[in-house]
Amino acid sequence: MLVLNCSMKLQLLEKMLRWSFPKSLKVYGAVMNINRGNPFRKEVVVDSWPGFKAFFHIFSLQNEIDDLDYYTNTHAVFYKELQAYQELLENTNAINWGQIFQIQDLEIYLAGEDSFKSSAVAWRIRHSFLPNTLSVLSLRLDPQLTLAYLDISHASLLSKTWSRGGNPRCQKYLANLICCFPSVCVLDDNGYPLSWSLMDQSATMIHGYTLPEHRRKGYSRLVATTLAKKLHSYGFPAQGNVLETNIPSITLLKSMNAQFLPCSFFRAYTLKSVHSEHTHT
Repeated sequence: MLVLNCSMKLQLLEKMLRWSFPKSLKVYGAVMNINRGNPFRKEVVVDSWPGFKAFFHIFSLQNEIDDLDYYTNTHAVFYKELQAYQELLENTNAINWGQIFQIQDLEIYLAGEDSFKSSAVAWRIRHSFLPNTLSVLSLRLDPQLTLAYLDISHASLLSKTWSRGGNPRCQKYLANLICCFPSVCVLDDNGYPLSWSLMDQSATMIHGYTLPEHRRKGYSRLVATTLAKKLHSYGFPAQGNVLETNIPSITLLKSMNAQFLPCSFFRAYTLKSVHSEHTHT
C-alpha cells in the first residue's frame, strides 16, 4: 500500500484518470479536489505506483475523526484489476473497519470483513454526467426571486429535506460542503431557498431538491444547468448520482442529454462499527 502525498504524483494521477473515463469519474473528481486545496483533507492510496492496478481510495487525514460520521468518512474506489482491489482491502489497513463509513464502487466487492457485509446496507444508483456543451436554461424568474449560491445558514433546511439527512452530523457535513464547494439555489425575497443543488467532496452534484410547493416551475432544471456550467468553468466534470427508483430525476437528466454509465453504481453504508459494538457509547 502506498500513500500518494507528492503534489507532482497527484497531478499526474489526475491526468492518468482521464484515460479511464467515464468509469473513473467519481475518483477523478475527488483527486481534483485534493489538487485544488484539499479542503476535506483527504489522501489517496494505491496498490503500486506508477503502474497502479487498483485501487486508490479516499479517506480522512484529520487528527480528530468522528468514527460515526459516515458522511465525511467516504471511500471512493477505482480499480483496473479486481484481484488487486481485493488484496488491498484484505491485506492492508487502507480501510478503518472500526468506523461507520460509506464506500462507493461500480462493482462493489466487500472483501475480507464478513462482519462488515452483515452490517451494511447498499443502494443501487445510476451515475450520470452532463456534457460541457450544456446551455443554461432561459427562464424568467419572478422579480422577487434570485438565482444565487447557498449560505451556511441554509444547512439546517438542506439536512431536513435530504433523504440521507435529518441529523446533526449531516447538517455539519452540508455546512462544510457549502463553505468549501460551488452551489446554486433559487432564493425568495426573504433569502429563503426554494430550490438548490451543491457539489460534494467527490466533485459530484448532490441533493438537487425543490420545495414541493414550488415544483413544476423549471427551478430544478435551472439550478442543475447553472451548477453544471459553473463546474465546467472550473474544470470539473458535471456528474451526479440518482437512485434507480427516482424516475422524475432520471427523466429530468435525460431531458438535459445526460449520459448514464452502462453499469450500476453502488453506495454501501455500515450501520455500526465492524470490530466492536461497544467502541462508542
